[in-house]
Amino acid sequence: MRLTFKVTFMLTVLLTVWSPAYCLDPAPGVRSTLGLRTDSSWDGKQIEYPKGQAEVTGMLIEVDPGQETGWHRHSVPSFAMVIEGELEVTLQDGRKKRLKAGDLLAEVVDVAHTGKNVGSGVVKLVVFYAGAKGMTLTEKLEVK
Repeated sequence: MRLTFKVTFMLTVLLTVWSPAYCLDPAPGVRSTLGLRTDSSWDGKQIEYPKGQAEVTGMLIEVDPGQETGWHRHSVPSFAMVIEGELEVTLQDGRKKRLKAGDLLAEVVDVAHTGKNVGSGVVKLVVFYAGAKGMTLTEKLEVK
């Protein structure tokens, strides 16, 4: 119950930035646009929050032009927004998703994937992980 409340609170706060439906007190000169509302990751799997004491982690990830993140997987739901650049995410089964500045997505969970900067500038993305205390957020993988 406590985890559900914390995750719901965190998502409500995040969606406040992007959704007029969640703005509590609109003010002159303040705008919001819905960017993402989903119950599944981009590969179509339902999002499930882990059990345990909630722990939300936010990161800025930067990928230089032509570089890759390497194969990895996330054991917890994560949500990303590309701030700058162009990123192509490839799943182990070959499916790809190309993201540019301003795009948001619910990342895949427990699925091997890699991200490659396919643009000419640095990719900057902000990622929020909805995990539980003590959980590993990202695991590097050897994929052949």
